[in-house]
Amino acid sequence: MKKTVAFAALTALVSALSLSGCGNGQPAGNNNGSAPAAQQKTLRILTNVVGGKTPQEDALFAKEIQRLTGIQVELVHPPTDYDQKLLAAMSSGEKFDVIYCTKPTLDLLVSQGVLTPLTNQIKNSKVLSDTKVVPQDEWDEIRSADGQIYGVPVKYEGGLLPIVRQDWMQKLHLSQPKTLDDFYKVLKAFKDDDPDGDGKADTYGLTLSSAYDIQPFMSAVGLQYGVQEVNGKKVVPYATDAAVPVYEWLHKLYQEGILDPKFVTNSTADERNEFLSGRVGMFVYWDAWVGMLNNLQKQNNPNSTFDAEGIPGAVGPDGKIMLRRGDPSLWAIPKNAPHPDVAFQFLEWWNTKPGEILGSLGIEGYDYTVKDGTYTLTDTGKQHNMDHGDPNPTDTTWKNPFGSLPGYDNAKSIILQYGTVPKYSTNWTEVEKSIVWHYIDEAITGHMSAQDAVHKMHDELQAKHVID
Repeated sequence: MKKTVAFAALTALVSALSLSGCGNGQPAGNNNGSAPAAQQKTLRILTNVVGGKTPQEDALFAKEIQRLTGIQVELVHPPTDYDQKLLAAMSSGEKFDVIYCTKPTLDLLVSQGVLTPLTNQIKNSKVLSDTKVVPQDEWDEIRSADGQIYGVPVKYEGGLLPIVRQDWMQKLHLSQPKTLDDFYKVLKAFKDDDPDGDGKADTYGLTLSSAYDIQPFMSAVGLQYGVQEVNGKKVVPYATDAAVPVYEWLHKLYQEGILDPKFVTNSTADERNEFLSGRVGMFVYWDAWVGMLNNLQKQNNPNSTFDAEGIPGAVGPDGKIMLRRGDPSLWAIPKNAPHPDVAFQFLEWWNTKPGEILGSLGIEGYDYTVKDGTYTLTDTGKQHNMDHGDPNPTDTTWKNPFGSLPGYDNAKSIILQYGTVPKYSTNWTEVEKSIVWHYIDEAITGHMSAQDAVHKMHDELQAKHVID
């Protein structure tokens, strides 16, 4: 319900945005008349994810950008409800040179004509026109309906896949699952066969965070998340009869105690913690986290046998596997940005090695040190796990000075092979949890038959004009 209200507010704010003058293309300037803005090389950046972990670290992050680029930066970093605060700030007349947003939010802003098209600047940029730095398929994913590009990728976004305790698989002599029956056998063994060796029945096969991602299992029936157009009509595949066998399979896991019973109320952090603490053998999460989970466990217990590995989803009826990539995260420049040329220089710099190092390793002397070309993480850097908003740059030539974290390269290759970015309706944020996830939860817990849940989900999505 909270999300529904938030989306309504977001839509209203976008309308207000176009009335506030944010999109009128007039330079604002805020230099007290002392010098031309371009000469000052200042930027005001509204950011989410990118930066420090605290306001104090954000200040250090801004100073590091200035040290590396000569650009004086103010980072505005809302701690919560980022999308709403982004649009609220812009509608109130605040000026930003660069904003961080996801593709769905960018599409909303593009529809209001408040972002600067960057297509020609990217084409003429030595850095950004290099498809080794930003691969062509990344540009294709973010091109807007009018054919223009309005954002520059912040990072390789990655995707979601089953993450399994490979050490448990080996201990129980299990093979990589390919069908739903295979997945059932593995998950049941994780519950029944004492994979942690403590002699107690205290493990689950699978945990979820509501229906945050069940795509690897929907792959078994050839269905993709989000909204699709079929024969000229909009459909949500998860709201069709074809999805029923997967909901019934998940209900079976729930009934038999194989699925974590707290899955309805779990946050994604709960999922990670359940997996890290050895209470569950599989969950579905981001490819980058395979390496970070292994690294965190190694930091906490160097002698642990813990081994997280990403695996593909279930094979579909046509032999294909369908996984889900995340919505691209982008830097964009508002039309009313006081310093658009400097803003584009920052977007280029972010995709050079110094920018990639800052976005991943963090701040030199704080997160890491370098001596004779050898990088060493500080204790703070170890806690930050080499993630300051760009843990995995799009740059195909990027090499982390510390090497890849264990298991990450394999997980990324699975996403690149099988992952696609779903399509959504403009009100998807409103209906995702309140309708789609709600009825999936009802089906899994048995409060409603899978057939009834699908039909009610379909009817409510139709009433909201998500589907035809």
